[in-house]
Parts: sequence; C-alpha cells; structure tokens
Amino acid sequence: MAIGGVFGRWEQIVGERLAAHVRPERVENGELVVTADSPSWATQVRALAPQLLRRLNGELGDGAVQSVRVRGPGGARRRGIGER
Repeated sequence: MAIGGVFGRWEQIVGERLAAHVRPERVENGELVVTADSPSWATQVRALAPQLLRRLNGELGDGAVQSVRVRGPGGARRRGIGER
C-alpha cells in the first residue's frame, strides 16, 4: 500500500530538519500519528499540519492521509488537523 511509503521516505517527504525531530508512528484509517521530540516541535508540526497533509497526499496519492495526530514526548496527545 502506498501509505507504507510514509515510513520509508519520511525524510524525503517532510525534509531533513523536520524529520530530525518528528517521526511517523502509525497510519490508521487515514490518520497519520507522529511523535515529536519536544513540546515546541509538536507545536510546530501542528501549525504545519495543513502543509504536511498536502505534501503527503501529493507524494502518496490524494486522500491517502486525511488527518495528522501529533504526540509530544512521553505520548502527550492533542487533536490534529482534520481529526474528529
């Protein structure tokens, strides 16, 4: 499935700087769960979520990823863009 490409090409898709601080954890029902290594990076990813969704869907196919859930260090969780 194309969505598996998120893990193998993460750095290419999101860029070296973001990939150094944020990693993909899993994809379930169109939701990508990512973990940031600090609260400030988690905030940054939440702000970039619309751009991230566009980039992911451009690489993987339109609608492959419908929402992004961002977790901070230690598993802290907040709702992401597109999440219900």
